Amino acid sequence: MFTGIVTALGSVRTLEKRGDTHIAIAAPFDVSALDIGASVACSGCCLTVVERDPAASTFSVTASAETLACTNIGAWGVGTAVNLERPLKIGDELGGHIVTGHIDGLAHIVSITPEGESTRIEFEAPAALAKFIAPKGSIALDGVSLTVNAVQGVRFGVNIIPHTAKVTNFGTFQVGQKVNLEVDLMMRYVARLNEATTSK
Repeated sequence: MFTGIVTALGSVRTLEKRGDTHIAIAAPFDVSALDIGASVACSGCCLTVVERDPAASTFSVTASAETLACTNIGAWGVGTAVNLERPLKIGDELGGHIVTGHIDGLAHIVSITPEGESTRIEFEAPAALAKFIAPKGSIALDGVSLTVNAVQGVRFGVNIIPHTAKVTNFGTFQVGQKVNLEVDLMMRYVARLNEATTSK
């Protein structure tokens, strides 16, 4: 379980496809503190630490074919910026919202527009997920907890302040790029409850 508050910005050091995809991620923190088998949200995707190399300041994860099919990890290359967040601990501050690290789908960037000191980014979500996105609701994009500003059909917009652009991979985003999308868990259960109620 995560909060969508990115604590570090890492980058892909090596990427090797042999059966599954094995990825070494350089992190700006002491990777020896990561246990083998621990979970780390990597641009929103919950992945398991399978190796660590404190001397190189890297930890490694494995992405299966299913993970590649559901996320943007298949588009990663050496140097790709990766948002990192370690799991929430009991007693930690819940600064964002409840994020599971299970990606629901991919949203693609429609436009990036300067707005004052901030940047407004418009995304297009898969039609099946659009019903879970509401104005002023929460959403996780590449693992970052954000508030939805506006929704029109399958498109929705968020505003990124300079701090967020600096400490996450949002500063590297380009129009047409696909990002990992996880809808708000609460919205999913509300929609499911509504479906169950109306079907009676």
